[in-house]
Amino acid sequence: MNGIINLSTLLATMKPAIMPGDWVFCTVKGTLVDYVHLNPLATFVEAEGLTLLLSQTQADHNNIAYSGTFKQITLTVNSSLEAVGLTAAIATQLTEHNISANVVAAYYHDHIFIPIDKAQLALAAINTLSAEHK
Repeated sequence: MNGIINLSTLLATMKPAIMPGDWVFCTVKGTLVDYVHLNPLATFVEAEGLTLLLSQTQADHNNIAYSGTFKQITLTVNSSLEAVGLTAAIATQLTEHNISANVVAAYYHDHIFIPIDKAQLALAAINTLSAEHK
């Protein structure tokens, strides 16, 4: 199935949902093979180390340090990886509410990681943005 490219359609139909679980971003030394048993939700290799997106439970259980806890908001619309402006529109809306966002684009959906104490406010702000485009 092809993803949606049209920004107005994406915004009008994105149906954000808070997903279960609490998530943390961690940086570790070594390679992914050393940590794959932790079942990270996402990974990224940077010059400074390997970033793992782990459940808070996994990080705590394995004594892996992190500095914040996040909720995952998934935009349930099937967005194209070539769509232009969706991340900018979400970031602008959240900026107006002083909410930081860490966006992970996957094949079918965009996922936004919001500080846990602002997740409900972020969901409401994104829903308002969506309603403005219907």
